[in-house]
Parts: sequence; structure tokens; C-alpha cells
Amino acid sequence: MIYLDNAATSFYKPKEVKDAVKKSLEFLTANPGRSAHKPSQQIADVVYETREVIKNFFDALDYEVVFTKNSTEALNLAILGSLNKGDHVVCTCYEHNSVLRPLEHLKSSGIEYTVVECDLIDFHKEFIKYIKPNTKLVITNAVSSVTGEMCDIVSVGKFCKDNHILYLVDGAQSSGHEKISLDKSNIDMYAFSGHKGLLSITGVGGLIVRKSHKLNPILFGGTGTESENLNQPLDLPDGYEAGTIPTIPIASLKAGIEYLNENFEKIYEKEQILSNYLYNSLKNLDFLIIYSKPTSKNVFSFNVKGKDSSMVANILDEYNICVRSGLHCAPLVHKYLKTIESGAVRVSLDFHNTKQDIDYLIKVLKIIYHS
Repeated sequence: MIYLDNAATSFYKPKEVKDAVKKSLEFLTANPGRSAHKPSQQIADVVYETREVIKNFFDALDYEVVFTKNSTEALNLAILGSLNKGDHVVCTCYEHNSVLRPLEHLKSSGIEYTVVECDLIDFHKEFIKYIKPNTKLVITNAVSSVTGEMCDIVSVGKFCKDNHILYLVDGAQSSGHEKISLDKSNIDMYAFSGHKGLLSITGVGGLIVRKSHKLNPILFGGTGTESENLNQPLDLPDGYEAGTIPTIPIASLKAGIEYLNENFEKIYEKEQILSNYLYNSLKNLDFLIIYSKPTSKNVFSFNVKGKDSSMVANILDEYNICVRSGLHCAPLVHKYLKTIESGAVRVSLDFHNTKQDIDYLIKVLKIIYHS
């Protein structure tokens, strides 16, 4: 099997991640922060250590890490927890429904948003035109889940800081693939998934939020703190993690990031080589319509002329090649790319892939086109 659907979830999990899961299942199944016994304290230590590993990896020492079950929940917390009636939001047309649907939901509460229609790589030059006096929040991908384009988050972050606007970054596709300093990039909130580039099992994500930013909670319940208080505590991070947190996925996330810390340079270099090789290989096929850019990273979308994207993906699956077709839960970018009716075929790499995988993909695409 050739797995090229890593933008959905990474298939390869290092041995260290698998070992962390096994150890957690055998020795660390207590509930952290709720009891005083040793097993509870042991898993609480793992949770604390994971927060610190995350903050160091993203250069986010003046931030807190709120664990969620995925980046969707993290984005919901950031958006619903930051906005009030009368606020205005600017975002890219590349945003996932995890951003668009919360924003659309908030319209009935007196919150407005503007979608900037331009290539993601040009957003930092275009979005300034849409800023209003009541603009409170700017939201961008770091890397597009459809085209692999990268946003100039440093330029966007600087403008937001200079103009006292909050900046939220969807890091679902960048985390583990790009080194990002949240502090130097002036990012106020950063949402991530564990199960993609950070190599954890499914079930954990998070919102890295600047300590100075006050969020409204969107989930209410037990936190292990202020139990006598019927109002939800607002202390970061506990007040935003009501209920039992996913300790085993969190332990796997710690192991995944530690693996990345030890191997990041060679992983980054290999993914860069593979991305260039894939783009150039696709470009050489004159029967493809390619929607990604030469500078895209890991994620590439295209269509075979005259062929339905879902049919192409299904045939690739028959040849044991795993890709994804359709709208990728990001309808506005497909509207922008004029693929809202057809969708697109998405191929997404990580460091376990090889040039031989890409060569085989190209071979099968030729068979599909000529069949």
C-alpha cells in the first residue's frame, strides 16, 4: 500500500509513539488532577510534561496549552471564546469548515466576518484592505489543507500586533512539518491536531493560547479546581478542559513531538525533496489541472482532465494508492478554484514516503487518463 493521505491523518507512527501508548495502557490509566493517589499523580506528570514539550516545540513559553480532542474543537474554542456582539473577523477563503461554520453560526449573534478571496501566499498583502475599526480577529491557515500553499504568518502577525488585533492560526497542516515560533510570529492562538504531522494517535489536539488573552469557556463541567464554585473557573488551562482529558493520546503526543525534536532536520529535508519531486512530476503530465503552487509543501491537489475526482481516487485505491477526493471540508477555496462542482484529488506526503511511491502514482495516473 502507498499511503498518500497524510493531510487527513498520518499513517506512520514511530515505535516511540506505539511504546508510549502501550505503557500508558498498562501503567497510566488513572485520572489526572482528580485524586491524590500515586497513579493519578503519575499521569498528571505526563500531562504537565507534554504541555511543556509542546510549548518548547512551538516557541510558546508565554502561552498555555489547552488540550482538546482535535483541531476542530480547538478552533471552536478560539473563535467562540474570543468574539462578542459587534466584532468583525477577517479570514482567508482557504479556511476549513472548522473555522467557517463557527463564524457562520455567530452571524446570528451580531458578529460579522469577511472572507478574502486571493491565493493564500498573497493574503498578507491583500487582507489589510478589509480591516475595519471593529476588526477583532484575523484567521489564517499556516498551510492550506487543499493546495499546500503557505501563508506569510510573520507578516500577518506583525500587522495584527501593531494594530491590536488578535491573530488565530489553524496549524493542522503545518504542525510537525514547519518550525513555527508563536512568539516571534505574534500569533495569539494556534490550533493543532496531534494525529497528523505530530505523529500521535487520534483523540488529541490543542489550542496554544497567549496567557494574556482571556477566553470565554465553551465547555462546562468538572475541572478538579474550585469544585465548590458553580461558575466555570477561568484559569488556563484547567478551566477550559472540563471532564476527563484524553491521557493516552496525550502521552502518544509527547512521544511524537520528542521524536520530531530528535529527527526534525532530516524529516524536513526529505519532505522538501519529495514535495519538489511530486510537483514537478505532476507538472509534466499535460492531462492534469494542478491547483497547488511550486512552493507548496506536502499537500497537492489536481484533477485529471475529463475524469471525475472521486472516480480517480477510487481507481487509485484499486491500485493500492490512498488519496482523498472531494471538497476536503473547505468549500470556499474550491469555489475560488472553480472546483466546487468537481472537487479535486488531493495527494499528501510525509517523510515515510519515497520517490518510488510518486513514480508509481504517476504511472497509474497515466493509466487512468488513457483508459
